[in-house]
This record gives sequence, structure tokens and C-alpha cells, in this order.
Amino acid sequence: MANQKSPKRTFKGMSYREVQRTNSENRRKLKKESQQGLKHNGFKNVGWDKVIELYQKIEELLAQSKFENMSLEELFLEADRIGNKYLDSEELSESQQQLAQEVAEIGELIDQQFPDTEIEIIDYSQKTQQKKRNQKNYRTTKL
Repeated sequence: MANQKSPKRTFKGMSYREVQRTNSENRRKLKKESQQGLKHNGFKNVGWDKVIELYQKIEELLAQSKFENMSLEELFLEADRIGNKYLDSEELSESQQQLAQEVAEIGELIDQQFPDTEIEIIDYSQKTQQKKRNQKNYRTTKL
């Protein structure tokens, strides 16, 4: 009988050792509590099935921690980006037009409630000594 090797197994184009190495590197990026939680819940970096489970769990935890550090504005932008993936071009353009209209209406309300009564004039005629070669200095005056 001839020794026949089974086809080489891969996960997302990575060999067993590469997945283990990726798990180790990504695990170091997690907070200590998350690392201890993985250990406590029995996730190990040995054996194909366990390595793949650990890889998926680490990816999930990294995605969660990414959102924890985001500001509210960044979260809204991320949600908008994700939502736009599911719209076709017509729906996307309609959504953007509606958003632009709402932003304009909000801008008008803000202008009504907080009118800008000060007038600013920028005087470009006076030349001042330039500190840097390509940098211009401008003075603003309020009336």
C-alpha cells in the first residue's frame, strides 16, 4: 500500500500554523478581561476545530471593541455605511436627497433661532511680513 496524503486543509486561505499565529497575534490586541474570558470558556489554539472557533470568537470580540471606542458621530457614520450596502443606486440617491433636504431644514431652524448679527470683514489689502514663504496672513475685523 502506498501512503496517500489527504489534501492540505486550509481556513480562509491560511494553513493550520498560520491560523494559530493569527489567533495569537489578534488575542494580544484584546483587553485582559476578554483574554481571560476566552480561556475561561475553553477556547484553545490547538486542533483544527478549536483553532477555527477561537479565530471566529476573536474576530467577533475585536469587532465589538472597535465599536466601543467610537464616538456617537462615528457610530452613525458606520451604521450609514453598513446600511448603504443594502440599497440599490436609486434608493441610495433618494435617501441622500432626503437627508440633504432634512439637513437644510435643520440649518434654517438653527439660523432662525441663533441669528448671526456680527459682520466679519477680511482685509486682503494690507500686506504683513510673511513668516513662511507660501503662507499668507489675513486679519479679520468685526463691525
